[in-house]
Amino acid sequence: MAIVAGVDFGTLSVRVTLVDDHTGPLGLGTAEYPLHRRRDDPDHASQSHADHLDALVTAMQRALASAGIRGDCVAALAVDTTGSTVIPVDENLRPLGDYYLWCDHRAKAEAARITALAHEENLEAIRWCGGVYSSEWGLAKLLHWLRHNPDKRERFGTALEHCDMIVATLTGVTHVSQLRRSICAMGHKWMWNPRWDGLPSQDFLSKVDPLFDGIREKLGGVYKTSDMVAGRLSDTWAERLGLPAGIPVPVGALDAHWDAIGAGCSVGDVVNVVGTSTCVMAIGPEVGLVQGVCGIVPGSVHPSLVGIEAGLSATGDIFDAIARRANTNIRTLSEGLERYRAGETGLLRLTWDNGDRTVLVRADLGGITLGWNLLHTAQDELFAAIEGTAFHTRIILERMAEGGVPVERVINAGGIPQNNPVLNQVYANVLGRPVLVPDGLPTGLGSSIFASLAAGSYADVESAQAAICRPFRTFEPDPATRDTYEQLYGLYRTLYFGFGGKTGPVSLDQVLPELKRLARPAP
Repeated sequence: MAIVAGVDFGTLSVRVTLVDDHTGPLGLGTAEYPLHRRRDDPDHASQSHADHLDALVTAMQRALASAGIRGDCVAALAVDTTGSTVIPVDENLRPLGDYYLWCDHRAKAEAARITALAHEENLEAIRWCGGVYSSEWGLAKLLHWLRHNPDKRERFGTALEHCDMIVATLTGVTHVSQLRRSICAMGHKWMWNPRWDGLPSQDFLSKVDPLFDGIREKLGGVYKTSDMVAGRLSDTWAERLGLPAGIPVPVGALDAHWDAIGAGCSVGDVVNVVGTSTCVMAIGPEVGLVQGVCGIVPGSVHPSLVGIEAGLSATGDIFDAIARRANTNIRTLSEGLERYRAGETGLLRLTWDNGDRTVLVRADLGGITLGWNLLHTAQDELFAAIEGTAFHTRIILERMAEGGVPVERVINAGGIPQNNPVLNQVYANVLGRPVLVPDGLPTGLGSSIFASLAAGSYADVESAQAAICRPFRTFEPDPATRDTYEQLYGLYRTLYFGFGGKTGPVSLDQVLPELKRLARPAP
């Protein structure tokens, strides 16, 4: 038995979960940090490394107080973060700027260049990340930084994913030669894969832009799965966090990937990690190419299996935006949502407010709501947005199944499903299958599982999951909604691929009359 600390860096806050790896969670601490946006550039989203570290200290103190234990009881610590959240550093790992947060879309032109050249060169890597390289991913963000910071190029040592930067900091790494990098982060966001000996070739990268000359070497280090120990907690950070020096810290990972493990994901499961955005995660022994899926990487989610990632670029962010425009909050706006029936609003909402991550991979798209009348309210739009995210999720699950990904159970993880039974029920109705929801917040349990492996408590992920993961609540689909949602999904699918530019001319003249017809109560 060991007490371990699971650290989860989200978009707006860090969460520390203390877990007895035989009996379950003991305590929780959170702390927020600012997200920097710019009104003159809606694609800009950045955060400070120093803010993250200060918040981690606060969250750890709160977690220890919540659990009522001393820090010297903690046997291991593991870290997951958002991604691709990228920071440029010098050779001694001193930041040369702020993080490009995962939702920063400034690198659209750079991503388009990488995508176009990859197809021209018949680069195998582009096929394994869905056929399109995203502005949310690391190489595009790094190139954007190099293009826009000429005064800092001479000091550039490397770029790091957030999870690798935090682990390096905590373990006292002070030079790029000592780095351990996450296969999870680098595989899904930087086109790393053992199939082609790691990163794309230097020849390809230099053709993308001469600013990438020598970049493959600068992105060096030891690439490892998360069942490997990256290092030991340094004296400095042991003192700041109030933990024992020398405890093991495993290689980090992306938050949604570990959230899937913490939600109990096994082969045949698809986990929707629903938060500010949605990550759709699955694992399998062997998986072929799946067009439009964000990444297919051996060892990324589960160290011994192939990880598959897809998702929506915004979910909770859309709900928040609707409430904000109505001068209210989500909790207030959600009161009474359970009274809505399928399609009642007469609205159909394409949830591209922050672009499309999967399966179109187009950051240049925007949200669309069809069917407005003079009596519609913000609550109507919120319910339609929940339906819209469910329809989008169904498109993703169907694409994954077509590509050979086993889809037997659907699990809704992340923070939103814990507090929004309406969303879970709508997803069950739209997907036409039961939706399982962990009975308790699974965020942080994934990092706790990998911390417990580092502490030596368990020999494999499955054994740790059996002890640490929560049981499920089940939302069964309501048969009375089936016909309505099948018809609405047909309309949504037509609009999704039509506005998304993946079909020819689409006849739209019946969409609005059909929405009105479906909104009318049955006689």
